[in-house]
Amino acid sequence: MGDIDARLANRILMGLVIGAAAGAVVLVVGRFAPGVLAAAQWLSTALLDPIGQVFLRMLFFVVIPLVFASLANGVIQLNELSHLGPLAGRTFALFFANMAIAVTLGLLMMNTLQPGRQLGEETTAALVAEYSSQAHTHVQTSETRPQLTPATVVDMFMPRNLFGAFVGNQRDRLGEVLPLILFAILVGAAGLGLPEQRRKTLQHGLETATELMTGIVRFALRLAPIAVPAMIFSVVVKVGFEIVIALGLFVVGCIAMLLLHLFGTMSVWLKFLAKRSPVQFFRQIKDVLVTAFSTSSSSATLPAALAVARDRLGIAPSTAGFVLPLGATMNMSGTALYEGCVVLFIAQVFGVHLDLAQQVTLVFLAVMSAVAVAAIPGGSLPLIAGLLVAFGIPPEGIGIILGVDRLLDMSRTMVNVGADLVTSAIVDEKQREQYGG
Repeated sequence: MGDIDARLANRILMGLVIGAAAGAVVLVVGRFAPGVLAAAQWLSTALLDPIGQVFLRMLFFVVIPLVFASLANGVIQLNELSHLGPLAGRTFALFFANMAIAVTLGLLMMNTLQPGRQLGEETTAALVAEYSSQAHTHVQTSETRPQLTPATVVDMFMPRNLFGAFVGNQRDRLGEVLPLILFAILVGAAGLGLPEQRRKTLQHGLETATELMTGIVRFALRLAPIAVPAMIFSVVVKVGFEIVIALGLFVVGCIAMLLLHLFGTMSVWLKFLAKRSPVQFFRQIKDVLVTAFSTSSSSATLPAALAVARDRLGIAPSTAGFVLPLGATMNMSGTALYEGCVVLFIAQVFGVHLDLAQQVTLVFLAVMSAVAVAAIPGGSLPLIAGLLVAFGIPPEGIGIILGVDRLLDMSRTMVNVGADLVTSAIVDEKQREQYGG
């Protein structure tokens, strides 16, 4: 993240503080002068909410094309790795396991701590009424959702009308995301069979589509310093200050799980898979972790990570050169953990119950969407919105967490980069065991 992006993120965070503080002041004054609170609520509905909607809907615009182009392009790029055999196999297996464990940890925390459940029934009802009738419909029908069977799984992944699944108003909104993911993977796999020149043309087209969609995300982010305080002020004056308390608990829980995954899960992997001392390993990479935390960018941290892997960790240049650049775009355990937590938090805030089967599906979708996240600030926002839609949760609810995204972005980037280095150490150890050296 460059200086401009860092300033933008700081302005968004400052906007959250200003919006929440202003809302709190109005709530206090409103106890003695109800007319002030009524006026603030009217202003929120008439002016501030539309400002927030402009920002949010720019993100919603790009969900389907961004997920499709990113995943299809990622599959096509694997053609370059097919000849690497065991190295690629180990790397991708560790990537998937890393992200799946991270999401599971996040969901365990959310189910235990339940920060979104800290709201009273009246507050939850106000949020449901305020944001979307879709939430109310989902709350009513979530208990009657059909059980997962082989037939329903086929219907979810392969509907009769593919494009109807994207644009239709289905009661089970999960159908909007799963067919898209499967279709993108199939397009990418089919693209691998094209002649080289045509495959490159397809790849360039998908890359262009991805760049266009991320450009729209950048446009949206320019509105965020205005939209975020507008949205948080509107929520506070309409719902009450409980939402800010719940948000603080959510942030603490997320950071705790991110640190647990980095220094807990990864330490176990280092000890038993890489046969290294976790304490020594993290001392050797501390500079890289600080860089990742301060820049919030895996790509910006990549040169430092490559140097440390070769010079301090003694990892073979061929292994580091393969695993780390790939990990910077695909191995997003911190991002996957965060996405799962956001979906469950907003579901809890709106009183939407996700059962065990749905949360297992969420683990899979969070891993897949984390792989597809664009390497830009705010790149995960459209995909999180898509996950919310998939589970029938009002995607507008993402506005609740935007202001704290900067701190969590720094934390999850540190986890992403640390996990990449751990993965490279494990792959290097297994390569040495197999081939010697």
